[in-house]
Amino acid sequence: MRILLAIDGSPSSEAAIEEICHRPWPPDSEVRVVTVISPLESMLMQEATHYPPMYNDIFEHQSLATAKRLSDIAAAIAQQAPGLRVTPVLLEGRPREAILREAEQWGADLIVVGSHGYGPVRRFFLGSVSLSIALHAPCSVEIVRRSHGVHDVETTEAS
Repeated sequence: MRILLAIDGSPSSEAAIEEICHRPWPPDSEVRVVTVISPLESMLMQEATHYPPMYNDIFEHQSLATAKRLSDIAAAIAQQAPGLRVTPVLLEGRPREAILREAEQWGADLIVVGSHGYGPVRRFFLGSVSLSIALHAPCSVEIVRRSHGVHDVETTEAS
């Protein structure tokens, strides 16, 4: 089974990681742990820095730090769930598009994402990556939500 785990450092992502680690998976299952560096973050950093070489250094440092964090998370998953083959992948782009593209190109059987649990007003302005993925994914999607110290799991089948 090919499982794409999309994380962003939020408590809901932590719940999704826990879900992956504690569930029995079929033999030879693979987990591709992905995180996305968005162009909006890059653009805002570039606008805030009037000296381009400084921006490039900051962006490179951010990318390296994110890649290191991603690699550490993948190693922790592999240690907690030794039956899984785990690969970290750093993507660039808009999160929902990058995650969907990676799932399709890799041939994922399941996408696991955390839900921030935004209210309707905040979701209207920020959008919901997990909802967009659930609606457009080429495979099943599991949305993991953490509430009051316990996480809830929602599974959606792609049509």
